[in-house]
Amino acid sequence: MIMKKKIILISTLSLLAFSFNSCSNDFIDVPTTEAISAEDYEMFNNDAGAESFVTTIYAKYLDWNISSFSWIGVTSIASDEGDKGSSPGDSGSDKDLLDALNFTPTSGSFNDVWEGNYQAVNRCNQALKYLPLLDKVDSALRNRLIGEAKFMRAFTYFTLVRGFGDIPLVDHVPVAGNTEDNNMLFVRKSKEEIYAFIEQDLKDAAASLPDRSEYSAENRGRASRGAAYALLAKVSLYQKKWQAVVDNCNMVTGYSLTPEFQDIYKTSGENNEESIFEIQGMGGKGMPGIQQYSQTQGARGAGGWGWGFNTPSQTLVNAYNAEGDTVRRDATIIFRGSTLYDGREVPTTVENKYYNYKAYAAGGDPGADDTDVNIRYLRYAEVLLMKAEALNELGQTAQAIPLINQVRHRVHLGDTPAVNQNDVRLAVWKERRLELAFEHDRWFDLIRTGQAVEAMAADGKTFTTGKDEMWPIPQTFIKLSNGLTTQNPGY
Repeated sequence: MIMKKKIILISTLSLLAFSFNSCSNDFIDVPTTEAISAEDYEMFNNDAGAESFVTTIYAKYLDWNISSFSWIGVTSIASDEGDKGSSPGDSGSDKDLLDALNFTPTSGSFNDVWEGNYQAVNRCNQALKYLPLLDKVDSALRNRLIGEAKFMRAFTYFTLVRGFGDIPLVDHVPVAGNTEDNNMLFVRKSKEEIYAFIEQDLKDAAASLPDRSEYSAENRGRASRGAAYALLAKVSLYQKKWQAVVDNCNMVTGYSLTPEFQDIYKTSGENNEESIFEIQGMGGKGMPGIQQYSQTQGARGAGGWGWGFNTPSQTLVNAYNAEGDTVRRDATIIFRGSTLYDGREVPTTVENKYYNYKAYAAGGDPGADDTDVNIRYLRYAEVLLMKAEALNELGQTAQAIPLINQVRHRVHLGDTPAVNQNDVRLAVWKERRLELAFEHDRWFDLIRTGQAVEAMAADGKTFTTGKDEMWPIPQTFIKLSNGLTTQNPGY
């Protein structure tokens, strides 16, 4: 829990000290000064000061515009796993439009996700600029912190490239008035260039990060070598580099499946044996969690505790029921009138039949602005499924099946009936849907596997091929670029 406290306390200090001020249209969050003062340099030229540079990166992921309502909208509500929810008359700003796949360049949600992630990129670049200059910092610590910053930059760019496709590649802190740096901020690079950059950052990170077992208890939640290899495997998955997926999955060691699936999402399950990387949130006075992440998805109505958005779709419920998968269903979906694991009773008077259980904050006020809920982004179960998918695509179907079965057996399902390559491919995709629901992967999975048209149709939505695969570049950013940024097709 100490890591969580550090996130808010150190990040506030750092941001004040470096005057990270930006105008309302500054998507890149560029500081007003290009160098730190001698006084600031001395304040940060020590181990704690150096660590604060990286802690500010993690802290950014607590913000509304990167991890909360808009992110929920573009990854879950837009997909077939979630509906807008809430009350019929509450649009959630643009969540009704996202639910209908009515994507526009003026959507506030896409604007938030773009802005928030590029602000995170800037914090990574700030850390990578100044850390090598701090000569009073322990060299091993500095090396680790540089690895963390590179992991987080790769993690952030992975979100951007999956969602927007070709994007600007901002790889260093820009110098004001420099033409090349101005172009860097606005000229889009191909997604192939972005993926190559991500891969290099992750390889560098893997070479300098410790295994998670080497971290002290107070640093639980920081990026580890295992996280770098797991993310590198996922990046390879999206590029269909199947052998690289297998090789990188093999480097993710020291993890195991949590025996009881629901335990993963309890406070006691944070950073447990299955966890590879999570965004750390902590509720309570002076220790903000992920801003309103739980609140926006909490049960709404008489006796409820939240805004009621991102309700599980009936097609998702049906998918669990068709498989007889009551374990994952009941750990993923809150049912109206049910009793939750902490004894809280869900009134029959709440507005929607279903709510997202993985966002539920047990104890205290589950509808508070900030709650003690982490977002699980990389888990060992996904490593098993990625490796299974890659092995199957490499023609090693017999080796893939036991990995699928490991995931199924944890939730008391029998062996997969799939035996041939195509059936195993579909089996992996199905397991990903049921295992990773509401962990912000479903939209991207539908795109990369070519299932989007059929899946959206089954959920009553129309997916437009050639347009909806990529989100629109925010119109505000295009205007700010003065002609340097182009729009994605169809918008």
